[in-house]
Amino acid sequence: MAALKKLSFAVVLWALAAGAAFADTVALKADLEPSSEVPPRVSHGHGMLNATFDTSTKTLQWTITYEGLSGPVTAAHFHGPAPVGQNAKPQVPIGKGALASPIKGSAALTEQQVTDLMAGQWYFNIHTAENPTGEIRGQVLPAN
Repeated sequence: MAALKKLSFAVVLWALAAGAAFADTVALKADLEPSSEVPPRVSHGHGMLNATFDTSTKTLQWTITYEGLSGPVTAAHFHGPAPVGQNAKPQVPIGKGALASPIKGSAALTEQQVTDLMAGQWYFNIHTAENPTGEIRGQVLPAN
């Protein structure tokens, strides 16, 4: 019985420790659609952003997939701070050599960037020659 209690206590400690490790990572997502651009675009393009933010290292890591755009991607960025329906300056640009789907990368964020991102004030958009200000866009929000 004492061994079982020790084992149970060890399992509880492990679960608490594992939970604390997971608490340091926030899952984020964005549905990238032409209707979310400001002003809205007409396009068959769409995409998905899946990201994680590590609260201890302040590192944002992402994977973005897209298809159906009007042409090759010319640029892509995280923008902010801005709510849905407003535009803002780029915060984290994606390098020219990393624009093919899937776009994968990571960046260390400043305190202000963290504040804006966690407040839902960032969006991601993808630009093409036909839509130089952006063809598809999505607000970066906690994944549910």
